[in-house]
Amino acid sequence: MIRNSLFLFILTVCSCNYFKPQQNTQSIARVGKNYLYKSDITTLVPKGTSKEDSILLVRDFIDRWASQKLLIEAAERNLSETKKKEYNAIIKQFKIDLYTRAYIEEVVKSTVDTLVSQEELKKYYKENKENFKTNGTLVRLRYINMSKSNPRFETIRSKFFDYNKKDKKFWSTYALQFNSFAFNDSAWVDMIQVYEKLPVINPDNREDYIQSGKRAQIQDKDNVYLIKITNVIDKNQVSPFDYIKPTLKEVILNKRKLELIKKFEKDITDDAIKNNDYEIYK
Repeated sequence: MIRNSLFLFILTVCSCNYFKPQQNTQSIARVGKNYLYKSDITTLVPKGTSKEDSILLVRDFIDRWASQKLLIEAAERNLSETKKKEYNAIIKQFKIDLYTRAYIEEVVKSTVDTLVSQEELKKYYKENKENFKTNGTLVRLRYINMSKSNPRFETIRSKFFDYNKKDKKFWSTYALQFNSFAFNDSAWVDMIQVYEKLPVINPDNREDYIQSGKRAQIQDKDNVYLIKITNVIDKNQVSPFDYIKPTLKEVILNKRKLELIKKFEKDITDDAIKNNDYEIYK
């Protein structure tokens, strides 16, 4: 009888200890049976953070951790079985989508050919250029913003409007005297960039200046802008090749990636069928 009573006492004590959450010496907080450990916050505080800010960061993290644990426990207790089943299916599908997308991206990254030749770009442009219309006005121009009091103003003005690429030495000598400038009139820019670089041109007066072949000298307080518009392409026109070249490359690469993904999915399915890892029962 005594032996049986002692056995029941030991069993009761052991059972209580088994079901009671055990605090680890490294634990810093507890919510129910969930513990937060020091190892969970080792990288939380950036180096150089003051003691006061460190305490605030850690306390805020602990409070958010506790809130999340309490909320998920409350949700699991109070949500209907139907809702939990529905959300678990969504979570399961999300995991599948996340894993497969990440895996496919790795395969594509290591397999797809990222080199796109000039010939391929031009061929794609020629065949699809009607799909690449301008969203706004595009401009090719050159300009100088300089002081009107510059002693060589007339010489600079003359050489600017009768621009000759052979005058590199002249421009390198006087470029430091300009407030700003751009001589590369082979590059296309949109009107937003024109407004930023040339504040003397705005939506109200743009029709006066943004014209192919237009030469302009515009005074602005103590400075003057010398502007030469080389070419203009209006909105909804076919975009020039040089302007959309980066876009063409992205389109071609994305096309390659989609084709590679389609082929990869087919190959992995065919291999599974071949190896008897995939069967459809009739």
